[in-house]
Amino acid sequence: MIFTDLNTVLPELILAIYAMGALMFAVYTGKDRTASVLIWVTALLMFGLGGWIAVQPEGAHTAFNGAFIDDGFSRFAKTLILWASGLVLLLSKEYLSRNDMLKFEFPILIALATVGMMMMVSAGDLMSLYMGLELQSLSLYVIAAFRRDSLRSTEAGLKYFVLGALASGMLLYGASFVYGTTGTTNFAGISSVVEGGGMSLGMVFGMVFMSVGLGFKISAAPFHMWTPDVYEGSPTPVTAFFASAPKVAAAGLFARVMHDAFGGATADWTQIIAFLSLVSMFLGAIAAIGQTNIKRLMAYSSIAHMGFALMGLASGTVEGVQALLIYMAIYVVMNIGTFAFILNMEKDGHAVTDIRSLGLYSKVSPGRALALTVLMFSLAGIPPLVGFMGKLFVLQAAVDAGMTWLAVAGVIASVIGAFYYLRIIYYIYFGTESDGLEVKMPTLHYITLIASAAIMVFGIINLFGLEAYAAAAAEALLK
Repeated sequence: MIFTDLNTVLPELILAIYAMGALMFAVYTGKDRTASVLIWVTALLMFGLGGWIAVQPEGAHTAFNGAFIDDGFSRFAKTLILWASGLVLLLSKEYLSRNDMLKFEFPILIALATVGMMMMVSAGDLMSLYMGLELQSLSLYVIAAFRRDSLRSTEAGLKYFVLGALASGMLLYGASFVYGTTGTTNFAGISSVVEGGGMSLGMVFGMVFMSVGLGFKISAAPFHMWTPDVYEGSPTPVTAFFASAPKVAAAGLFARVMHDAFGGATADWTQIIAFLSLVSMFLGAIAAIGQTNIKRLMAYSSIAHMGFALMGLASGTVEGVQALLIYMAIYVVMNIGTFAFILNMEKDGHAVTDIRSLGLYSKVSPGRALALTVLMFSLAGIPPLVGFMGKLFVLQAAVDAGMTWLAVAGVIASVIGAFYYLRIIYYIYFGTESDGLEVKMPTLHYITLIASAAIMVFGIINLFGLEAYAAAAAEALLK
C-alpha cells in the first residue's frame, strides 16, 4: 500500500527530495557559486515534471487514505504551476545577477513553494490542505524579503508574514468548526455529512472562515490588503512569481475545497464566492486608476482578474470550473509576458517602476512596444485577443448559472479597468518623451515577451486545445 501511495505522490516526492539535496549540495560546495546552475537545473526539472504530469493517462488515484488526490483537475493545475514556476525562475536569473541577489537559496525556496502548491491542488483532507498551504506560504514569506539590504523588501516580507499568519489562523479556525461538526477532516467524509444532514450553523461558520483564509491567499477583496505593498516592495522576480503560479494554486485549492468538501451545499457557498468576485472586480478596477507605479498597478490588476476567475467558481457548475481553469491559464501567460518586460525596466542600473518612463517607448523599440501593447489589450479583455476569450468563458458560465447580475457587473468592471491598461498604451505611443529606459533585453526575456503576445493573437483560433483539456479537468473534479 505504501508503495502505491508513494507512486501517486511521485512528482511531489521528486521535487521535495531534489530541493533538500540541492540545499545540502549548495552548502557544502561553495554556496552562491552554485546558484546559477541550480536555477537552470531546478527550472528544467520543473518543465520535465510538468510535461510528465500532462501526459499521464486519465483516471483518479488517491493516497494516504484520501488525503492526497491525483485526478485530471490536479494534473491540469500542477502542469500550469510547474511550467509557470520554471519559466519565472529562468527569467529571474538575469535580474538577480544584475542586482547582486543571485543566492543559492532562491531556486530552492521556489522549488519548496512549488511542492506546497502541488500539494494544495491535490489536497483531499483538511490536514494535507494546511500542510501544502503552509509550505507554500513559509517559502513565499522568505522570498518576499529576499533583498535583505532593502527596507521595502523587508517591509513587504514582514507585512505578508503577519497578514498571512492572520489568514492562516482564520482558515484553521474554520477548519476546527468543520471538524467539530462532522467528526472528520477528510473532504469525502465532510461531503457525505453535508449531503446527509445539510449545513448546520457550525458548518456554515466553518465554511465562511475557511473562505476568508482562502480569499486572502488568492488576494480577493476585501482580503487583498497585503497585495499592493508586497508586489511593490518585493524584488521584481518575486513579484512575477507571486502573480503567476501561486494564483493558480490558490484558485485550484478554492475550487477543490468548495466542490469536494461542500459540494452538497452549493447554494450556500456560491453566495460567498459571488460576493468576493463582485468586490474584487470593482476594487481592482477602480483602485488601479490612480496608480503610477507599474508593480502596484499589476497588483490591483491581479485583484480584478481574481474577481473574474472567481466568477467561474461562483457559478457552481462544471462549465464554471472549466471557465476558471481556462481563465487562470490565460492570465498566467499574460502576466509572465508582461513581467518579462517589467524585469527590464531599468535606467543606469536602477529599476524604474513609473509608467510615465514609458513615454514614446515605441520610438525606442517598436517591436517590444507592440508586444506590450498586445498584452495590455489582452489584460483589458478587448476582442479579438485571448484575454477577451477568458472573460467570455466566465461571463457565459455566470449567465448559464442564473447569475446574470454578476456577469453584467463584470462587464462594467472590465470597462472601468480598461482605462489603466489603455493609459500605459497611451504613454508608449503618445506620451511625453522621457529619459527613456535601457534598450537591452536578454534573449529569453525578449522571446517570452514576443511569444506571449503571439499567443494572445493566434490563440483565438482554438485556444491551442486548452478548452478540451480544461473541460476534462473540470469533469474530473465534479464527477
